[in-house]
Amino acid sequence: MLKTFANLFKIPELRARIFFTIGLVAVARLLAMIPTPGVNWSAIVQLQEMMQANSSGGLVAWFDTFTGGALTQCSVGTLSIWPYISAQIIIQLMTAVIPALGRLQREGDAGRKTLNLYIRWLTIGICVFQAIALANTMLHPERLGAGEALRLVAMNPFLFYVNTVIAMTGASMFVMWLGDQITERGIGNGVSLLIMINITSRLPVAVADAARRYFNIGGAQAQGQIWELGILLVFFFAVLLGTVAITQALRKIPIHSTRAISRGAAYGGGVTYLPLRVNYSGVMPIIFAGPILQLIGMLRGLPKDGNAVTQTLQRIGEVVAMPDTVTHIVLYGALILFFTFFWVATQFNAMNISDGLKRDGSYIPGIRPGLATAEYLDAVMTRVTIIGALALLAIAVIPLLLTSSRNISWEIASFFGGTSLLIIVGVALDTLRRLESQLVMRNYDGFLKHGRITGRR
Repeated sequence: MLKTFANLFKIPELRARIFFTIGLVAVARLLAMIPTPGVNWSAIVQLQEMMQANSSGGLVAWFDTFTGGALTQCSVGTLSIWPYISAQIIIQLMTAVIPALGRLQREGDAGRKTLNLYIRWLTIGICVFQAIALANTMLHPERLGAGEALRLVAMNPFLFYVNTVIAMTGASMFVMWLGDQITERGIGNGVSLLIMINITSRLPVAVADAARRYFNIGGAQAQGQIWELGILLVFFFAVLLGTVAITQALRKIPIHSTRAISRGAAYGGGVTYLPLRVNYSGVMPIIFAGPILQLIGMLRGLPKDGNAVTQTLQRIGEVVAMPDTVTHIVLYGALILFFTFFWVATQFNAMNISDGLKRDGSYIPGIRPGLATAEYLDAVMTRVTIIGALALLAIAVIPLLLTSSRNISWEIASFFGGTSLLIIVGVALDTLRRLESQLVMRNYDGFLKHGRITGRR
Protein backbone atom coordinates (compact mmCIF):
# COMPACT_ATOMS: atom_id res chain seq x y z
CA MET A 1 0.00 0.00 0.00
CA LEU A 2 2.88 2.39 0.78
CA LYS A 3 4.30 1.68 -2.68
CA THR A 4 0.91 2.51 -4.19
CA PHE A 5 0.77 5.83 -2.38
CA ALA A 6 4.27 6.57 -3.69
CA ASN A 7 3.03 5.82 -7.22
CA LEU A 8 0.39 8.55 -6.84
CA PHE A 9 3.11 11.19 -6.89
CA LYS A 10 4.91 9.69 -9.91
CA ILE A 11 2.07 10.75 -12.21
CA PRO A 12 2.33 14.51 -12.92
CA GLU A 13 -1.40 15.08 -13.50
CA LEU A 14 -2.41 13.12 -10.41
CA ARG A 15 0.26 14.83 -8.32
CA ALA A 16 -1.02 18.25 -9.42
CA ARG A 17 -4.59 17.25 -8.50
CA ILE A 18 -3.52 16.08 -5.04
CA PHE A 19 -1.60 19.28 -4.24
CA PHE A 20 -4.45 21.38 -5.62
CA THR A 21 -6.89 19.57 -3.30
CA ILE A 22 -4.60 20.02 -0.29
CA GLY A 23 -4.24 23.74 -1.01
CA LEU A 24 -8.00 24.38 -1.24
CA VAL A 25 -8.65 22.31 1.88
CA ALA A 26 -6.10 24.47 3.73
CA VAL A 27 -7.94 27.61 2.59
CA ALA A 28 -11.25 26.19 3.82
CA ARG A 29 -9.71 25.36 7.20
CA LEU A 30 -8.27 28.87 7.43
CA LEU A 31 -11.79 30.30 7.23
CA ALA A 32 -12.73 28.23 10.28
CA MET A 33 -10.06 30.04 12.32
CA ILE A 34 -10.80 33.68 11.42
CA PRO A 35 -13.01 35.25 14.14
CA THR A 36 -16.15 37.11 13.12
CA PRO A 37 -15.60 40.91 13.16
CA GLY A 38 -16.69 42.42 16.44
CA VAL A 39 -16.09 39.32 18.59
CA ASN A 40 -13.88 39.52 21.69
CA TRP A 41 -11.16 36.87 21.36
CA SER A 42 -10.45 36.59 25.10
CA ALA A 43 -14.14 35.85 25.66
CA ILE A 44 -13.96 33.17 22.95
CA VAL A 45 -11.14 31.43 24.85
CA GLN A 46 -13.29 31.40 28.00
CA LEU A 47 -16.24 30.03 26.02
CA GLN A 48 -14.09 27.21 24.60
CA GLU A 49 -12.99 26.21 28.10
CA MET A 50 -16.60 26.15 29.31
CA MET A 51 -17.80 24.15 26.30
CA GLN A 52 -14.98 21.62 26.69
CA ALA A 53 -15.83 21.13 30.35
CA ASN A 54 -19.58 20.76 29.71
CA SER A 55 -19.50 18.89 26.38
CA SER A 56 -21.84 15.88 26.45
CA GLY A 57 -23.00 15.38 22.89
CA GLY A 58 -25.55 18.18 22.79
CA LEU A 59 -26.52 20.20 19.74
CA VAL A 60 -23.65 22.67 20.23
CA ALA A 61 -21.05 19.89 20.55
CA TRP A 62 -22.56 18.10 17.54
CA PHE A 63 -22.46 21.21 15.37
CA ASP A 64 -18.99 22.17 16.59
CA THR A 65 -17.69 18.76 15.49
CA PHE A 66 -19.07 19.13 11.97
CA THR A 67 -17.76 22.66 11.55
CA GLY A 68 -14.28 21.64 12.66
CA GLY A 69 -14.40 23.71 15.85
CA ALA A 70 -15.52 26.86 14.03
CA LEU A 71 -18.59 27.33 16.23
CA THR A 72 -16.75 27.71 19.53
CA GLN A 73 -14.26 30.01 17.77
CA CYS A 74 -17.14 32.17 16.47
CA SER A 75 -15.37 32.25 13.10
CA VAL A 76 -16.62 33.51 9.75
CA GLY A 77 -16.55 29.89 8.54
CA THR A 78 -18.96 28.63 11.19
CA LEU A 79 -21.66 27.78 8.63
CA SER A 80 -19.09 25.96 6.48
CA ILE A 81 -20.62 23.81 3.74
CA TRP A 82 -23.73 22.82 5.72
CA PRO A 83 -26.20 25.37 4.25
CA TYR A 84 -25.37 23.96 0.81
CA ILE A 85 -25.88 20.40 2.09
CA SER A 86 -29.19 21.42 3.67
CA ALA A 87 -30.35 23.00 0.41
CA GLN A 88 -29.41 19.85 -1.52
CA ILE A 89 -31.36 17.65 0.89
CA ILE A 90 -34.42 19.93 0.75
CA ILE A 91 -34.45 20.03 -3.07
CA GLN A 92 -33.85 16.28 -3.27
CA LEU A 93 -36.81 15.60 -0.99
CA MET A 94 -38.99 18.09 -2.87
CA THR A 95 -38.34 16.37 -6.20
CA ALA A 96 -40.23 13.36 -4.82
CA VAL A 97 -43.36 15.41 -4.02
CA ILE A 98 -43.33 18.28 -6.55
CA PRO A 99 -43.86 17.03 -10.13
CA ALA A 100 -42.20 20.09 -11.72
CA LEU A 101 -38.94 19.45 -9.84
CA GLY A 102 -39.19 15.74 -10.65
CA ARG A 103 -39.43 16.55 -14.36
CA LEU A 104 -36.37 18.79 -14.12
CA GLN A 105 -34.42 15.93 -12.55
CA ARG A 106 -35.29 13.68 -15.50
CA GLU A 107 -34.43 16.26 -18.19
CA GLY A 108 -30.72 15.54 -18.18
CA ASP A 109 -28.00 18.19 -17.99
CA ALA A 110 -30.34 21.14 -18.64
CA GLY A 111 -32.66 20.10 -15.81
CA ARG A 112 -29.78 19.47 -13.42
CA LYS A 113 -28.36 22.94 -14.13
CA THR A 114 -31.73 24.49 -13.24
CA LEU A 115 -31.91 22.44 -10.05
CA ASN A 116 -28.36 23.48 -9.13
CA LEU A 117 -29.39 27.12 -9.59
CA TYR A 118 -32.34 26.59 -7.25
CA ILE A 119 -30.02 24.92 -4.72
CA ARG A 120 -27.63 27.87 -4.75
CA TRP A 121 -30.38 30.44 -4.24
CA LEU A 122 -31.81 28.36 -1.41
CA THR A 123 -28.29 28.11 0.06
CA ILE A 124 -28.09 31.90 0.26
CA GLY A 125 -31.44 32.04 2.06
CA ILE A 126 -30.38 29.37 4.56
CA CYS A 127 -27.06 31.16 5.13
CA VAL A 128 -28.80 34.45 5.94
CA PHE A 129 -31.24 32.76 8.33
CA GLN A 130 -28.56 30.77 10.15
CA ALA A 131 -26.16 33.74 10.31
CA ILE A 132 -28.85 35.85 12.00
CA ALA A 133 -29.51 33.03 14.48
CA LEU A 134 -25.79 32.67 15.24
CA ALA A 135 -25.37 36.44 15.65
CA ASN A 136 -28.26 36.44 18.11
CA THR A 137 -26.66 33.53 19.99
CA MET A 138 -23.31 35.32 20.21
CA LEU A 139 -25.07 38.39 21.56
CA HIS A 140 -26.61 36.12 24.21
CA PRO A 141 -23.88 33.53 25.04
CA GLU A 142 -25.84 32.25 28.03
CA ARG A 143 -27.83 30.20 25.49
CA LEU A 144 -24.66 28.18 24.90
CA GLY A 145 -24.41 27.41 28.60
CA ALA A 146 -22.00 30.27 29.35
CA GLY A 147 -22.47 32.65 32.25
CA GLU A 148 -24.38 35.88 31.85
CA ALA A 149 -21.23 37.83 32.70
CA LEU A 150 -19.48 36.59 29.52
CA ARG A 151 -19.76 39.07 26.64
CA LEU A 152 -18.63 37.83 23.25
CA VAL A 153 -19.57 40.90 21.20
CA ALA A 154 -17.85 44.26 21.58
CA MET A 155 -19.72 46.41 19.05
CA ASN A 156 -23.15 47.82 18.21
CA PRO A 157 -25.69 44.94 17.96
CA PHE A 158 -27.19 46.14 14.65
CA LEU A 159 -23.78 46.49 13.00
CA PHE A 160 -22.82 43.10 14.40
CA TYR A 161 -25.89 41.52 12.76
CA VAL A 162 -24.98 43.10 9.41
CA ASN A 163 -21.30 42.12 9.66
CA THR A 164 -22.10 38.57 10.70
CA VAL A 165 -24.63 37.97 7.92
CA ILE A 166 -22.30 39.33 5.24
CA ALA A 167 -19.17 37.58 6.55
CA MET A 168 -20.72 34.16 7.22
CA THR A 169 -22.82 34.10 4.04
CA GLY A 170 -19.83 35.10 1.93
CA ALA A 171 -17.58 32.53 3.62
CA SER A 172 -20.14 29.73 3.19
CA MET A 173 -20.62 30.50 -0.50
CA PHE A 174 -16.85 30.65 -0.93
CA VAL A 175 -16.46 27.22 0.72
CA MET A 176 -19.17 25.90 -1.63
CA TRP A 177 -17.15 27.23 -4.58
CA LEU A 178 -14.01 25.56 -3.18
CA GLY A 179 -15.88 22.25 -3.03
CA ASP A 180 -16.91 22.59 -6.68
CA GLN A 181 -13.32 23.35 -7.68
CA ILE A 182 -12.02 20.29 -5.82
CA THR A 183 -14.59 18.11 -7.59
CA GLU A 184 -13.63 19.45 -11.03
CA ARG A 185 -9.86 19.87 -10.71
CA GLY A 186 -8.89 17.90 -7.60
CA ILE A 187 -9.43 14.45 -6.16
CA GLY A 188 -12.78 13.11 -4.96
CA ASN A 189 -16.05 14.85 -4.20
CA GLY A 190 -15.12 18.31 -2.92
CA VAL A 191 -18.13 18.86 -0.67
CA SER A 192 -17.82 15.45 1.01
CA LEU A 193 -14.07 15.89 1.38
CA LEU A 194 -14.48 19.25 3.14
CA ILE A 195 -16.98 17.73 5.58
CA MET A 196 -14.60 14.86 6.35
CA ILE A 197 -11.70 17.27 6.92
CA ASN A 198 -13.85 19.33 9.32
CA ILE A 199 -14.61 16.20 11.35
CA THR A 200 -11.07 14.81 11.36
CA SER A 201 -9.71 18.22 12.43
CA ARG A 202 -11.18 17.43 15.87
CA LEU A 203 -9.14 14.21 16.09
CA PRO A 204 -6.11 15.90 17.77
CA VAL A 205 -8.47 17.28 20.43
CA ALA A 206 -9.85 13.77 21.00
CA VAL A 207 -6.33 12.33 21.26
CA ALA A 208 -5.37 15.05 23.78
CA ASP A 209 -8.48 14.30 25.86
CA ALA A 210 -7.65 10.58 25.80
CA ALA A 211 -4.07 11.31 26.86
CA ARG A 212 -5.26 13.40 29.81
CA ARG A 213 -7.79 10.72 30.77
CA TYR A 214 -5.44 7.72 30.77
CA PHE A 215 -1.99 9.20 31.47
CA ASN A 216 -0.57 11.54 34.09
CA ILE A 217 0.11 14.57 31.92
CA GLY A 218 1.04 17.96 33.36
CA GLY A 219 0.76 16.69 36.93
CA ALA A 220 -2.96 15.89 36.54
CA GLN A 221 -4.23 12.60 37.92
CA ALA A 222 -5.39 10.08 35.28
CA GLN A 223 -9.12 9.32 35.51
CA GLY A 224 -9.14 6.05 33.55
CA GLN A 225 -7.23 2.79 33.68
CA ILE A 226 -4.81 1.66 30.98
CA TRP A 227 -6.77 -1.57 30.45
CA GLU A 228 -9.81 0.51 29.55
CA LEU A 229 -7.80 2.29 26.86
CA GLY A 230 -6.75 -1.07 25.39
CA ILE A 231 -10.33 -2.29 25.29
CA LEU A 232 -11.46 0.96 23.68
CA LEU A 233 -8.83 0.66 20.93
CA VAL A 234 -9.89 -2.92 20.14
CA PHE A 235 -13.53 -1.84 20.20
CA PHE A 236 -12.77 1.10 17.89
CA PHE A 237 -11.20 -1.16 15.26
CA ALA A 238 -14.16 -3.55 15.52
CA VAL A 239 -16.64 -0.70 15.02
CA LEU A 240 -14.51 0.62 12.15
CA LEU A 241 -14.57 -2.77 10.40
CA GLY A 242 -18.32 -3.03 10.91
CA THR A 243 -18.85 0.47 9.50
CA VAL A 244 -16.77 -0.35 6.42
CA ALA A 245 -18.77 -3.56 5.95
CA ILE A 246 -22.17 -1.87 6.19
CA THR A 247 -21.01 0.96 3.90
CA GLN A 248 -19.83 -1.47 1.22
CA ALA A 249 -22.59 -4.08 1.59
CA LEU A 250 -24.72 -4.66 -1.51
CA ARG A 251 -27.60 -6.92 -2.47
CA LYS A 252 -27.01 -7.87 -6.11
CA ILE A 253 -30.08 -8.69 -8.17
CA PRO A 254 -29.33 -10.54 -11.45
CA ILE A 255 -30.51 -8.77 -14.60
CA HIS A 256 -30.77 -10.69 -17.89
CA SER A 257 -30.76 -8.86 -21.20
CA THR A 258 -32.52 -10.12 -24.31
CA ARG A 259 -30.49 -10.82 -27.43
CA ALA A 260 -31.20 -8.99 -30.66
CA ILE A 261 -30.43 -10.70 -34.00
CA SER A 262 -29.47 -8.54 -36.96
CA ARG A 263 -28.17 -9.94 -40.30
CA GLY A 264 -27.54 -13.31 -38.75
CA ALA A 265 -25.47 -11.95 -35.83
CA ALA A 266 -26.62 -11.81 -32.20
CA TYR A 267 -26.15 -8.64 -30.18
CA GLY A 268 -26.69 -7.94 -26.50
CA GLY A 269 -27.59 -10.59 -24.00
CA GLY A 270 -25.60 -11.57 -20.96
CA VAL A 271 -26.10 -11.17 -17.22
CA THR A 272 -25.53 -8.02 -15.18
CA TYR A 273 -26.46 -7.09 -11.62
CA LEU A 274 -28.57 -4.37 -10.07
CA PRO A 275 -26.81 -3.37 -6.82
CA LEU A 276 -29.04 -2.38 -3.88
CA ARG A 277 -27.09 -0.75 -1.07
CA VAL A 278 -27.81 -2.13 2.39
CA ASN A 279 -27.25 1.31 3.91
CA TYR A 280 -29.15 3.11 1.14
CA SER A 281 -29.93 6.19 3.25
CA GLY A 282 -26.31 6.75 4.34
CA VAL A 283 -25.99 9.22 7.21
CA MET A 284 -29.25 11.03 6.49
CA PRO A 285 -31.30 9.38 9.29
CA ILE A 286 -28.72 10.36 11.93
CA ILE A 287 -28.46 13.90 10.53
CA PHE A 288 -32.24 14.24 10.81
CA ALA A 289 -32.72 12.48 14.15
CA GLY A 290 -29.97 14.14 16.19
CA PRO A 291 -30.91 17.81 15.71
CA ILE A 292 -34.64 17.05 16.12
CA LEU A 293 -34.03 15.54 19.54
CA GLN A 294 -31.74 18.38 20.54
CA LEU A 295 -34.28 20.98 19.44
CA ILE A 296 -36.94 19.23 21.52
CA GLY A 297 -34.47 19.28 24.40
CA MET A 298 -34.25 23.07 24.13
CA LEU A 299 -37.81 23.19 25.52
CA ARG A 300 -36.27 22.77 28.97
CA GLY A 301 -35.39 26.46 28.78
CA LEU A 302 -39.07 27.35 29.13
CA PRO A 303 -40.08 28.83 32.51
CA LYS A 304 -41.09 26.27 35.13
CA ASP A 305 -43.65 28.60 36.68
CA GLY A 306 -45.70 29.01 33.47
CA ASN A 307 -49.07 27.52 32.63
CA ALA A 308 -49.77 23.78 32.46
CA VAL A 309 -48.82 23.49 28.78
CA THR A 310 -45.51 25.32 29.32
CA GLN A 311 -44.67 23.16 32.32
CA THR A 312 -45.43 19.97 30.38
CA LEU A 313 -43.24 21.06 27.47
CA GLN A 314 -40.49 22.04 29.87
CA ARG A 315 -40.54 18.59 31.52
CA ILE A 316 -40.48 16.89 28.10
CA GLY A 317 -37.46 18.99 27.17
CA GLU A 318 -35.65 18.02 30.38
CA VAL A 319 -36.22 14.30 29.77
CA VAL A 320 -35.23 14.40 26.09
CA ALA A 321 -32.22 16.68 26.57
CA MET A 322 -30.30 14.20 28.72
CA PRO A 323 -28.32 11.95 26.32
CA ASP A 324 -27.55 9.40 29.05
CA THR A 325 -31.18 8.50 29.71
CA VAL A 326 -33.04 5.50 28.34
CA THR A 327 -35.80 7.79 27.02
CA HIS A 328 -33.34 9.78 24.92
CA ILE A 329 -31.68 6.66 23.47
CA VAL A 330 -35.03 4.98 22.68
CA LEU A 331 -36.40 8.09 20.97
CA TYR A 332 -33.13 8.52 19.09
CA GLY A 333 -33.30 4.94 17.83
CA ALA A 334 -36.95 5.25 16.85
CA LEU A 335 -36.25 8.41 14.84
CA ILE A 336 -33.31 6.75 13.06
CA LEU A 337 -35.46 3.78 12.06
CA PHE A 338 -38.26 6.08 10.88
CA PHE A 339 -36.03 8.33 8.79
CA THR A 340 -34.20 5.33 7.29
CA PHE A 341 -37.42 3.96 5.83
CA PHE A 342 -38.66 7.47 5.01
CA TRP A 343 -35.54 8.24 2.97
CA VAL A 344 -35.74 4.93 1.08
CA ALA A 345 -39.47 5.46 0.41
CA THR A 346 -38.89 8.93 -1.05
CA GLN A 347 -35.67 8.27 -2.99
CA PHE A 348 -35.94 4.64 -4.19
CA ASN A 349 -38.47 4.42 -7.03
CA ALA A 350 -38.95 0.77 -7.93
CA MET A 351 -41.45 1.60 -10.68
CA ASN A 352 -38.96 3.81 -12.53
CA ILE A 353 -36.33 1.07 -12.34
CA SER A 354 -38.85 -1.49 -13.62
CA ASP A 355 -39.83 0.77 -16.53
CA GLY A 356 -36.18 1.31 -17.40
CA LEU A 357 -35.47 -2.43 -17.43
CA LYS A 358 -38.52 -3.06 -19.61
CA ARG A 359 -37.52 -0.28 -22.01
CA ASP A 360 -34.00 -1.73 -22.35
CA GLY A 361 -35.29 -5.24 -22.94
CA SER A 362 -33.95 -6.52 -19.60
CA TYR A 363 -35.67 -8.56 -16.93
CA ILE A 364 -35.17 -10.30 -13.59
CA PRO A 365 -35.21 -14.11 -13.98
CA GLY A 366 -38.49 -15.58 -12.79
CA ILE A 367 -40.20 -12.17 -12.43
CA ARG A 368 -42.61 -10.77 -14.99
CA PRO A 369 -41.68 -7.31 -16.36
CA GLY A 370 -43.68 -4.28 -15.28
CA LEU A 371 -45.63 -4.11 -12.02
CA ALA A 372 -44.45 -7.53 -10.79
CA THR A 373 -40.81 -6.43 -11.13
CA ALA A 374 -41.52 -3.20 -9.21
CA GLU A 375 -43.21 -5.12 -6.40
CA TYR A 376 -40.31 -7.59 -6.25
CA LEU A 377 -37.71 -4.79 -6.08
CA ASP A 378 -39.73 -2.99 -3.43
CA ALA A 379 -39.98 -6.16 -1.30
CA VAL A 380 -36.25 -6.88 -1.60
CA MET A 381 -35.36 -3.28 -0.78
CA THR A 382 -37.58 -3.39 2.31
CA ARG A 383 -35.83 -6.49 3.63
CA VAL A 384 -32.40 -5.03 2.88
CA THR A 385 -33.34 -1.74 4.55
CA ILE A 386 -34.31 -3.55 7.76
CA ILE A 387 -30.77 -4.92 8.02
CA GLY A 388 -29.24 -1.55 7.14
CA ALA A 389 -31.47 0.32 9.62
CA LEU A 390 -30.55 -1.98 12.51
CA ALA A 391 -26.83 -1.72 11.69
CA LEU A 392 -27.12 2.08 11.40
CA LEU A 393 -28.93 2.18 14.74
CA ALA A 394 -26.15 0.19 16.42
CA ILE A 395 -23.47 2.50 15.01
CA ALA A 396 -25.42 5.62 15.98
CA VAL A 397 -26.01 4.80 19.67
CA ILE A 398 -22.43 3.70 20.43
CA PRO A 399 -21.19 7.26 21.24
CA LEU A 400 -24.19 7.84 23.54
CA LEU A 401 -23.57 4.56 25.37
CA LEU A 402 -19.88 5.34 25.84
CA THR A 403 -20.68 8.82 27.14
CA SER A 404 -23.34 7.62 29.58
CA SER A 405 -21.79 4.35 30.80
CA ARG A 406 -18.08 5.22 30.96
CA ASN A 407 -18.30 9.02 31.30
CA ILE A 408 -16.11 9.44 28.20
CA SER A 409 -16.05 12.94 26.71
CA TRP A 410 -18.00 13.60 23.54
CA GLU A 411 -14.81 14.56 21.69
CA ILE A 412 -13.57 10.97 22.10
CA ALA A 413 -16.90 9.12 21.85
CA SER A 414 -17.93 10.85 18.60
CA PHE A 415 -15.21 8.94 16.69
CA PHE A 416 -16.58 5.56 17.85
CA GLY A 417 -19.69 5.73 15.70
CA GLY A 418 -22.51 8.00 14.64
CA THR A 419 -22.35 10.45 11.78
CA SER A 420 -18.66 11.20 12.23
CA LEU A 421 -17.42 7.67 11.61
CA LEU A 422 -19.92 7.01 8.81
CA ILE A 423 -18.86 10.13 6.92
CA ILE A 424 -15.15 9.48 7.42
CA VAL A 425 -15.43 5.87 6.21
CA GLY A 426 -17.71 6.68 3.27
CA VAL A 427 -15.65 9.61 1.97
CA ALA A 428 -12.33 7.80 2.51
CA LEU A 429 -13.53 4.76 0.54
CA ASP A 430 -14.90 6.95 -2.24
CA THR A 431 -11.63 8.91 -2.50
CA LEU A 432 -9.52 5.73 -2.51
CA ARG A 433 -11.72 4.27 -5.24
CA ARG A 434 -11.17 7.37 -7.41
CA LEU A 435 -7.42 7.26 -6.81
CA GLU A 436 -7.31 3.54 -7.59
CA SER A 437 -9.18 4.05 -10.86
CA GLN A 438 -6.63 6.70 -11.87
CA LEU A 439 -3.76 4.33 -11.07
CA VAL A 440 -5.27 1.34 -12.89
CA MET A 441 -6.00 3.51 -15.92
CA ARG A 442 -2.28 4.31 -16.10
CA ASN A 443 -1.23 0.64 -15.67
CA TYR A 444 -0.25 0.93 -12.01
CA ASP A 445 -1.32 -1.52 -9.30
CA GLY A 446 -4.26 -0.56 -7.12
CA PHE A 447 -4.35 -0.41 -3.33
CA LEU A 448 -5.38 -4.06 -3.02
CA LYS A 449 -3.58 -7.02 -4.58
CA HIS A 450 -6.80 -9.01 -4.72
CA GLY A 451 -10.10 -7.39 -5.70
CA ARG A 452 -11.01 -3.76 -6.05
CA ILE A 453 -12.33 -1.09 -3.73
CA THR A 454 -16.09 -1.05 -4.29
CA GLY A 455 -17.75 2.31 -4.86
CA ARG A 456 -20.49 3.58 -2.56
CA ARG A 457 -23.10 3.70 -5.34
